Amino acid sequence: MLNKIAELINKNVSGANAVVNVATDAKCDSSITVEASKILPVVSFLRGNTEMPFNSLHVISGVDYVDYMEVCYMMTHYDLTDPREFILKVKVTDRVNPKLDSIVQVYAAANFQEREVYDMFGITFTNHPDHRRILCPDDWEGFPLRKDYVTQKMYNGMEVYPDSKMNFEDREYIVRQNMIKQAQKASASTESEG
Repeated sequence: MLNKIAELINKNVSGANAVVNVATDAKCDSSITVEASKILPVVSFLRGNTEMPFNSLHVISGVDYVDYMEVCYMMTHYDLTDPREFILKVKVTDRVNPKLDSIVQVYAAANFQEREVYDMFGITFTNHPDHRRILCPDDWEGFPLRKDYVTQKMYNGMEVYPDSKMNFEDREYIVRQNMIKQAQKASASTESEG
């Protein structure tokens, strides 16, 4: 099925470059990756085509792989005679100013899900009708699910990780956060010298 979907995308959306990613581990799902700049025309095609439509967007999630981030869209077609689903992925390589087109105009279900991906990963969804944080307070610093995220020590006069409330795992987390900060400082000083 994925080969047929990729073929349809490439035939109907110029520059989409749809590629099937076959899972090599039985615990993983195969998927299709398309060019990030083509996500809006791709999902518009998937929703509107008559040969193999997808009438619902099930989930949007983000993943940080350090070198790049990925946004995954679980596309579904609810039909008693021909149900189907697949994962559509895009790779976002700009970690400083990551952007994708919003797909809210095609699938209204994308509204809160794009906001969550923005809130956790910092990926901006261009033309989103209500682009703001959804889980963290509006003035929260950083994006908690990014690999380079460093937790702020204080928030509105409150200590984020008070010693009296920390267990062993929390203490390990703080040590890792400090290691990340040190690596970021070392990297920044190396770049400024070079």
